[in-house]
Amino acid sequence: MLSASLAARLLRRAASSPRLSTLTRRCAHSSATSRPPVPLHRLHAAAASSPSGITARRFLASQSPVSSSKISADENLRRVIDSEIECVVESEEGSAQKIDLPEDFPFEIVDNPGDQSIVLKREFAGQTIKATVYTNFDAEEDLNNDDSDAENDEDQYKPAVQMVVTIEKPEGSILEFECNFNDDELAIENMRMLNRDSNDKENLYEGPPFSILDESLQKSLHRYLEVRGIKHSLHDWLTDYMMGKDEKEYVVWLKNMREFIGK
Repeated sequence: MLSASLAARLLRRAASSPRLSTLTRRCAHSSATSRPPVPLHRLHAAAASSPSGITARRFLASQSPVSSSKISADENLRRVIDSEIECVVESEEGSAQKIDLPEDFPFEIVDNPGDQSIVLKREFAGQTIKATVYTNFDAEEDLNNDDSDAENDEDQYKPAVQMVVTIEKPEGSILEFECNFNDDELAIENMRMLNRDSNDKENLYEGPPFSILDESLQKSLHRYLEVRGIKHSLHDWLTDYMMGKDEKEYVVWLKNMREFIGK
């Protein structure tokens, strides 16, 4: 179960995210493709907001000479940041638990501090498998479609886990899959063959959309990924791992902001 502060923050992010998916960022395999993967769906959580007029009146009422206003604003921001850091750290400590790897986990985990994603790597039958994993906090679904209250939303909300998988052989083309995890399945959203030697990647024929491929071909491609370790059983572990990473990165981001404000 999510900690209250993390769940609330994820819901705020989902409600206020601009209409750009996190998966539109470049795949980590920079030599594989010159364009980002196709954005997947986003999630909009219902969030109440105060009337803008009230906010504006409060702001105008608090205006003071420029110098004192700046100092007051800076001090207030530092206090808010310190309070948020304290809240997140306490939440982490209260909900800290060991995240066990799935059984027969075959991958090396590359998790660089400051990165929004992680990379799972392995060698398989002379092939190099790389899975760049993202969390998408703005997939477009309505958390309140059953009229549940905000507390239930916080307990149920989980960000989408998305993955760009590249399969390389020592020579020749690269096979790339864009995948979306949910509680029920690992869905292949798109796939393409990439020519690592082509200088005109934008003009390459990439094949038809995955969804219109013959059903037997779709099933065979799912199985192709499964034997290389990309399967639905990774879902729960990836969700917990990526949410923990987001929490850590958020604290570092807050501390960096506090340091900047303090200068």
